[in-house]
Amino acid sequence: MISIRLMRLGGKKKPFYRIIVIDSRKPRESKAKDILGYYDPLKEPPEVKIDIEKAKFWLERGAQASNTVQSLLHKVSRSEKLTH
Repeated sequence: MISIRLMRLGGKKKPFYRIIVIDSRKPRESKAKDILGYYDPLKEPPEVKIDIEKAKFWLERGAQASNTVQSLLHKVSRSEKLTH
């Protein structure tokens, strides 16, 4: 099964995450099929950048988003509606 989840990057106590598409059986640090964006929780407010079109492409093909990624997608899509 294909999943959309976070990949942790950054140093100790300085997390930075990529939002990736990967086989759900692979470890967190494995090679991703696609990179959809990033999430930086240390900025104020936390910075999220996601390619919504790529995310829709993978979700239409059966990819399952993790709970955290679902909430980030919801926030990004809601903020895009407010700006357009």
